[in-house]
Amino acid sequence: MLEQARAELVPTGVLRAAINMSNFLLVTGRTPEGDPDGVSPDIARALAERLGVGLKLIAFKNPGELADAALDDVWDIGNIGAVAERAKTITFTAAYAEIGATYLVPARSPLQDISEVDRTGIRIAVYERSAYGLWLSDNIRHAELIMADGLDQSFETFVEQQLDVLAGLRPRLVDDVQKLPGARLLDGQFTAVQQAIGTRPERVVGAAFLRDFVEDAKASGLVADLIEKHGVTDRLTVAPAAPVA
Repeated sequence: MLEQARAELVPTGVLRAAINMSNFLLVTGRTPEGDPDGVSPDIARALAERLGVGLKLIAFKNPGELADAALDDVWDIGNIGAVAERAKTITFTAAYAEIGATYLVPARSPLQDISEVDRTGIRIAVYERSAYGLWLSDNIRHAELIMADGLDQSFETFVEQQLDVLAGLRPRLVDDVQKLPGARLLDGQFTAVQQAIGTRPERVVGAAFLRDFVEDAKASGLVADLIEKHGVTDRLTVAPAAPVA
């Protein structure tokens, strides 16, 4: 399996790994050489080592741009949140890590529970092409989504337009709530972003190899060790093992 997986996943001889630079939990800095550093790049490094090949990290500004390049010959694997919209052009592993997404509401808000948010007249600020933004686009039926092109922009839109709700990853919202007197986070989560590894759909053996790699990385403690190494233990959690087929 290794030889065929290598042939499919590494056609140029070097594993080209696409990294979403906007996820501040998975990319926490740069190496001395200037490459992306964090849990996501280290997962790619471990995969390249397992395959016995060199690694080239390809940085993308945001997950939308990374996903848009899925059918172009610019990356072999993409470390990105797995959502249904992206699965149309990318075959994903099960998640190796999860990040909960919830809502922030201002001091004036009568909203007390996540279930109360999807109502007519409620306006939600959201980072448009984030994994949780795609989930909201598929699932919100009554509230209005006000799209923004980035995390900072969604916060600014929420404040400047005096919107009812700001959607986001809980770790980021924990910081944002400190900037707004009286604001609060709603308990629970409306979804959990599933951080996974993806590849082109036609790479069947390669995709199976990636699935096995991710399950081993979780079971062996590699993912937990990387989360601890990069100081995000209170914000990022190891995903559960995938169900046995």
